[in-house]
Amino acid sequence: MKKTTIFITTVCLAVATSCSDKFLDVQPKAALLIAPLQNKAGVNALLIGAYSLLDGWATPEGAYRSYNVGADNWVYGSVASDDAYKGTIAGDQPNISLIEQGNIQSDNIYFRGKWRGMYDGIARSNDVLQTMALAKDMSDAEKAQVTAEVRFLRGHYHFELKKMFNMVPYIDEKTYNPVDFESTKIPNTTDIWPNIVADLKAAYDVLPAKQSQVGRPTKWAAAAELAKAYLFQKNHAAAKPLLEAIVASGQYRLVDRYNDNFRAVTNNNAESIFEVQYSVNDGASGGENGNIGSTLNYPYGGGGVTTCCGFFQPSQNLVNAFKTDANGLPLIDTFNATDVTSDQGLEATAAFTPYGGTLDPRLDWTVGRRGIPFLDWGVHTGKPYVRDQAYGGPYSPKKHVMYKSDVGTNTFAGNNRLNANNYRMIRYDHVLLWLAEIEVEIGDLNKARGYVNQIRKRAANPDGFVKNSDGTNAANYVIKEYTASWTDKDMARKAVQFEERLELGMEGHRRFDLVRWGIADQVLNTYYAGESVSLKRTYLKGVTFVKGKHEYFPIPIQEIFNTKKDGVATLTQNPGYN
Repeated sequence: MKKTTIFITTVCLAVATSCSDKFLDVQPKAALLIAPLQNKAGVNALLIGAYSLLDGWATPEGAYRSYNVGADNWVYGSVASDDAYKGTIAGDQPNISLIEQGNIQSDNIYFRGKWRGMYDGIARSNDVLQTMALAKDMSDAEKAQVTAEVRFLRGHYHFELKKMFNMVPYIDEKTYNPVDFESTKIPNTTDIWPNIVADLKAAYDVLPAKQSQVGRPTKWAAAAELAKAYLFQKNHAAAKPLLEAIVASGQYRLVDRYNDNFRAVTNNNAESIFEVQYSVNDGASGGENGNIGSTLNYPYGGGGVTTCCGFFQPSQNLVNAFKTDANGLPLIDTFNATDVTSDQGLEATAAFTPYGGTLDPRLDWTVGRRGIPFLDWGVHTGKPYVRDQAYGGPYSPKKHVMYKSDVGTNTFAGNNRLNANNYRMIRYDHVLLWLAEIEVEIGDLNKARGYVNQIRKRAANPDGFVKNSDGTNAANYVIKEYTASWTDKDMARKAVQFEERLELGMEGHRRFDLVRWGIADQVLNTYYAGESVSLKRTYLKGVTFVKGKHEYFPIPIQEIFNTKKDGVATLTQNPGYN
């Protein structure tokens, strides 16, 4: 199901047809008690509006913009971790620089953007439920289906807020009164995990195993999201049967080629459990239904890919993580001791030989680097692809970038950076890796190894390697499965966590994973120290992840001010922030 302008059009028509001579009889603007919406068609239009906030973007300008709120959390999950640099130049989007450099303040507009985007989604979800209660032409079964979809969405939006800010208010249709602007000014003193679980559980109990339209959540999407919520609470026992049920359903599998998870032409494939749907050239103004949250994250030039904007550059640390040993296994403890060779500081006309050591082939579907084909655009030429190598490093983002063959079909006519390459929010590889985590903690270490080996076996498929124009491998790819039994729990845990980084790199999960694993301070402080000592990104010198504070971002100060009742704010700031 594509995000469209149906929602806006329907609401505008409803308002227009409800006008009469009695124009002075004005209902409160927040109320959605307009008669034309109180039916099946109106409810479905509102539901589409609730879906459209999956990318977080509701307004073209104003207090927040598209790249504050992208579904892939590229700023908060990747740039704020060891996976990526902000990239571009120092003075562009300085609010991202502050987050990357650990200067995390409550007045940063990016935090407010994410907050507003998710609460907009929650508000639209609640509008659906309140309006549906007045619809006379819907059967009980239809209402149950809509309710399940809405509760999935509402659970997801609250989940995003929870993992970002921790203590946030839970707003449902009973809390929100459309004629009382003060109704949502409630304290954030209660842990909302039970509310999120209740929404997702309600969705899981009702949603069908398959939907007639892609983009609508299924029973298994709800199961995966619910299991993920349990993992964030370290409730492995509750997550395990949900994930095992997804596997047992037989509805999903790992696709043969890893890169088919990042192409518009393979959207909604056999591995996909839930995707944020994007579309282009569909009549929406400005291509706004494309992947607008990633609109900055393209090569600055070179090969004709784009001329903007050079953000979201992979870190050297991430690139180093893809090195393998003679047995084709990752260098979990020593990967960052030496660097994969880069063209840092070299002009495109200077001689350069790419790294010849053994590498995990997933590297070159995650990172654009000199001497390696960049999708179907030709060989990455190095410095011409990068806006400022000295500042952002030599690498380019790759996973979400459109192919040359997409131009004109899966790209917006007015801006190729807006395209229809969906964001795969939950895939079958997530499920297998989460099951591996669970087996390490409460089950069988060798069963965990088996799940990880499924991931590695797919990655080792030669048909999925990046190739040169003559058909040879673009680099020295050597990756193998773990053969020796896992008997050490600490080693097994590190192996699973490392595999998640390799499989999910540059997808916005990294910082949140480090926090939920309880190792964010160790990993990120080691990263910051290494970057500054090696003079890679000198602006990271002195950056520290403060345990007990930086696990969560601050509640946006403007939103705290907005919750004042009788001069007293109802929201409380997170510990350590002002």
